[in-house]
Amino acid sequence: MTAQAQAQHSAGDSASVPTRDSSNVPVRLSARIMGRLRLVSQGVQGEGLGSVPETVRWMTAMQAQDLPAALWAVGLRSSGAGLGSVRSALDAGEIVRSWPMRGTLHLVAPEDLRWMLSITTPRMIRGAATRHRQLEISEGDIKLCRDVALEVLTGGKAATRQEMFAAFEAAGQVTKEQRGVHLLGLLCQTASIVLGPLAGNQQKFSAFDEWIPESRSLEREEGIAEWVLRYMRSHGPATERDFSWWSGIPLTEVRQGLRSVGSELVKLEFEGTTYWLSPSTAEMLDAGVPGQRSVLALPAFDEFLLGYTDRSLVLSPEHVDKIVPGGNGVFKKIIVSGGEVVGTWALQGSGKAAAVVPVTFDEAKPLGSATAAGFRKAGERYLKFLST
Repeated sequence: MTAQAQAQHSAGDSASVPTRDSSNVPVRLSARIMGRLRLVSQGVQGEGLGSVPETVRWMTAMQAQDLPAALWAVGLRSSGAGLGSVRSALDAGEIVRSWPMRGTLHLVAPEDLRWMLSITTPRMIRGAATRHRQLEISEGDIKLCRDVALEVLTGGKAATRQEMFAAFEAAGQVTKEQRGVHLLGLLCQTASIVLGPLAGNQQKFSAFDEWIPESRSLEREEGIAEWVLRYMRSHGPATERDFSWWSGIPLTEVRQGLRSVGSELVKLEFEGTTYWLSPSTAEMLDAGVPGQRSVLALPAFDEFLLGYTDRSLVLSPEHVDKIVPGGNGVFKKIIVSGGEVVGTWALQGSGKAAAVVPVTFDEAKPLGSATAAGFRKAGERYLKFLST
């Protein structure tokens, strides 16, 4: 398959894609196959992406506002990782959690965070300007809180949110009505402080330069180009609009970045839309896309679903409300069968009594026997992750 392979539009939800050997019968591309290609790109399908730091580095950024869900998202993509090893990587600063984009917590490689923030922070701050005025947060307030925070944290110290709030209050800065949360967020987005060591399922704050002593430096244009390339490799097939929404980077700059790295990617047309993916993932269209019968128990907020602005390839629009009830922004854990979201799941009980329970979109139609058997294995894998 060439780097400019074209999927010809055809009736229904599939298209024909030329293989490397034109004498072979063309692959029938469908939404499910597109979903399975994404599973391969993300390391969910296959042998995994390596160590915990290698996994996060490959994914570039992973949704992480729900910490337990984020730990499982990393664990299921990493080779042989258990809950303990993912927590240890976070606790040691081998992976970091912050607000690099969309005002939402993500896991990233530590050396990437500073240059990512340099690209996204100005836009995020402008987007929150009205709220900051409502909270009466001025430039002087931010500078004062930065000085206070670094005084508390410098020297390898770490502090909880409440301890940081107490220090702000002692300096005359009100922290009620989310003002304290916004102040901490601003200090993280401007690379003054960062979430550091764990305290249960919470994290303490640390001084950025001490917790991340080595950072890469990329100019804006160079950084956007690298970010686009890494996203398409780790999330493809994906569109330029997917990346623009995901990163919060304007579409005009995304297109410029994509032009500079497009030769390192494969372009794929499906149902009238242009998608991009890595050559190694595209080769699956010749060799066979794995996962036709795979059943997976993915965490809430997983990149397989949240990593794209258009999720209709893997989730039927009629079922969106079952994943995000009432559109409240809280995503449920998902069952993925053959590249398609087919239901949700829940953990019931704890310890030896813990069980992973499926919930189908239609309660009158339980999982088929093969899918149910696959889901039991997926649930066992999750329980093993929790215990190791």
